[in-house]
Amino acid sequence: MSFSIAELFSQHFDNKFDLHEQNLNNQMVRVLRTIGYDRNYKKAIGQYLYDEDNNEYLDLLSGFGVFAVGRNHPTIISALQETLTLELPNLVQMDVSLLSGLLAEKILATTPDNLTKMFFSNSGTEAVEAAIKFARYTTKRERILHCEHSFHGLTLGALSLNGEEIFKEGFGPLLPHCNAIPFNDLEALENALSNKDIAAFIVEPIQGKGVNIPDDNYLPEVERLCKKYGTLFVADEIQTGLGRTGKFWAIDHWKVKPDMILMAKALSGGFIPVGAVAMTQKIMDTVFNRMDRAVVHGSTFSKNNMAMAAGLATLQVMEDEKLTENSAKVGEDIISSINKMASKYEFLKEARGKGLMIAVEFQSPKSLSLKAAWAMLEAANKGLFCQMVTIPLFKEHRVLTQVAGHGMNVVKLLPPLTLTEKDRNWIVDSFDNTIADTHQVPGSIWDLGKNLASHAIKNKNK
Repeated sequence: MSFSIAELFSQHFDNKFDLHEQNLNNQMVRVLRTIGYDRNYKKAIGQYLYDEDNNEYLDLLSGFGVFAVGRNHPTIISALQETLTLELPNLVQMDVSLLSGLLAEKILATTPDNLTKMFFSNSGTEAVEAAIKFARYTTKRERILHCEHSFHGLTLGALSLNGEEIFKEGFGPLLPHCNAIPFNDLEALENALSNKDIAAFIVEPIQGKGVNIPDDNYLPEVERLCKKYGTLFVADEIQTGLGRTGKFWAIDHWKVKPDMILMAKALSGGFIPVGAVAMTQKIMDTVFNRMDRAVVHGSTFSKNNMAMAAGLATLQVMEDEKLTENSAKVGEDIISSINKMASKYEFLKEARGKGLMIAVEFQSPKSLSLKAAWAMLEAANKGLFCQMVTIPLFKEHRVLTQVAGHGMNVVKLLPPLTLTEKDRNWIVDSFDNTIADTHQVPGSIWDLGKNLASHAIKNKNK
């Protein structure tokens, strides 16, 4: 009997929500159905999704940054198909692989010159776990420092560095000796480092939850203070890296040299999960300091040929299509265009970001009628106003976005780096129309707001 994925997809296309409800996370299905995101997508190309009626949607999430080069890029598909047909030795384990060596070389050519060694993992959270272990072993210290509102992954060690309590609730006790300080606060950082017992400060150059951008002197001072107190400076570029912010690495905006860079997401090309840590020679030589320690840390599937081929092809696509440059140009245009709307919309506070990592933040208005409507939503659930923006963006304009984090009135855009002028106009016009609708009180969008508030209150009372 022949086996066909295409046949399975065709036979069960209409059953995906039922299958998830029966066998997987049924709460996710409830969320999608409640907010009207329960679409059956049949195809995806680049930055576009297509449903069963062939309606085109603009995806501004890109799998939380995974699809930086767009979905189903033909160059990466070709590289993976070729890899499958070459009958290459894979995961021999008592061997070293050619493709991992080539990918390591290509990545290191993009990093600051103090980083000369690579370690591969299967995901971003595994890269964080590796960084924790490498930092502790290298410095012979236990404590790890991170920032409030940070996100570094959901495995136990990475979760211990998570700045959002909702992710940690009920999963303790977590990894000991992990402490949080405010982001962009140099005084708090120096106070924490001054005891000289911090192994590493792990920080996102731009925080993903809220798209919080540091002051210009923050990361240079982070580098200086970490060196002063013997702490390793670890830049978590899992979301910000590989062209996302209009530079290849977000740290390039501030010309700093961390001791480690953590990466994943976009490096996969959207196909085969891959994560990695770029590090100094000293860290590598300290952790793997003898032949009997050659396998002291690793991961069974981490350097598999398909993942390495995907990474190599992704970097080639980014170079050939100048996607970092496109990210900078289109992102600046979107941010500027949305900010120009602030003078006519009381709810709109600002758009901010770098490249195509963008936040659109909303605020309490001054007009009494608008202020009362805002207060109604905030009383039901802080940050609910943004749901009232993202839902019509999706249902009426077919633009897929997300709220930037729990309890904040920020909509986050993290699209593929392949956006065109057409897409830029689509985004700006959709936000303009949707924000305009929020200023019509009463109005249909506020009927949605009342329904959202009702659901939120019911959930609180359960």
